[in-house]
Amino acid sequence: MGEIDLNQKLDELKQIKNSFEQDLAACSSPKELEQVRIKYLSKKGLLQSQFSLLGKLPPEDRPAIGRELNTLRTSFQQALKSRAEELEQLERQKEKIDVTLPGYVPFIGRLHPITQTLEEIKDIFSEMGFSIEEGPEVETDYYNFEALNIPPDHPAREMHDTFYLDNRLLLRTHTSPVQIRVMEKREPPIRMIAPGRCYRKDTPDASHSPFFHQVEGLCVDTDVSFADLKGIIAIFAKKMFGEDVKIRFRPSYFPFTEPSAECDMTCIICKGEGCKTCKNSGWLEISGAGMVDPEVFRYVGYDPEKYSGYAFGMGVERIAMLKYGINDIRYFFDNDLRFLEQF
Repeated sequence: MGEIDLNQKLDELKQIKNSFEQDLAACSSPKELEQVRIKYLSKKGLLQSQFSLLGKLPPEDRPAIGRELNTLRTSFQQALKSRAEELEQLERQKEKIDVTLPGYVPFIGRLHPITQTLEEIKDIFSEMGFSIEEGPEVETDYYNFEALNIPPDHPAREMHDTFYLDNRLLLRTHTSPVQIRVMEKREPPIRMIAPGRCYRKDTPDASHSPFFHQVEGLCVDTDVSFADLKGIIAIFAKKMFGEDVKIRFRPSYFPFTEPSAECDMTCIICKGEGCKTCKNSGWLEISGAGMVDPEVFRYVGYDPEKYSGYAFGMGVERIAMLKYGINDIRYFFDNDLRFLEQF
């Protein structure tokens, strides 16, 4: 037999490569893959048999064809190995899927009870014409205390037990600083609430947490009276807890309001008859409130002879505990699905 032309041989090897790639792509099982291996790489396979034909090439062409054959053999072996791994992976996936099993409804997330309560509070006050304002959680001593008529030596600071940071910064102990920031930027009339997170050095127990949520309210205008405050709190309580709720105000003290009061409502558990939850008093505290102290107005440049206003604050966790009959604030932060799924 005569010598084989180099270009003819290269074309033949290219056809073998194309044929191999088509056969490999058509494989859908390890058994079919083995048949492809035999067809091309066995001793009498299409590619392997080409090595025996090297002697029929001109001596000067043999190295080039030999290199091409070795390259093709290596690439075929790698391709077969890669395809085998793909088929094995597909088989494992098939084992995990049982199409005969009945379908199931996936778990759908829901809002945390604190978030639900906070959204309801915001909706109620928005309907009454209050805007929603926000402020920083890292505050200065001035906004958190001084501008609220709580100077450095004031005993009320001990009530807050503050987390202090560097450079006279602190984690805000209430959302009242938002009132000051809003009044500095805006002239009356003002009607706003400030919902947000607060921090105090409280030891966690059934009714205390170092992290909690608060909603602060403020109304400033001419001729604002304590009667307006009582009406707003009464409307809120009835919308949140039902029309049968009654409200009472007890004298109290806050540095930034004068006069000040604690707001109570009839116990939603015993309907005012007296029970363990309300300590047999028939009443539950829902808010602290009062008329804005004239000194606070002076800090923001308001004329206390012209303007008057009321302010109130309520704990969102406290409201949620009353609304849902929860007796331990720590449940809100335990991330126990058995508890959270009830809401």
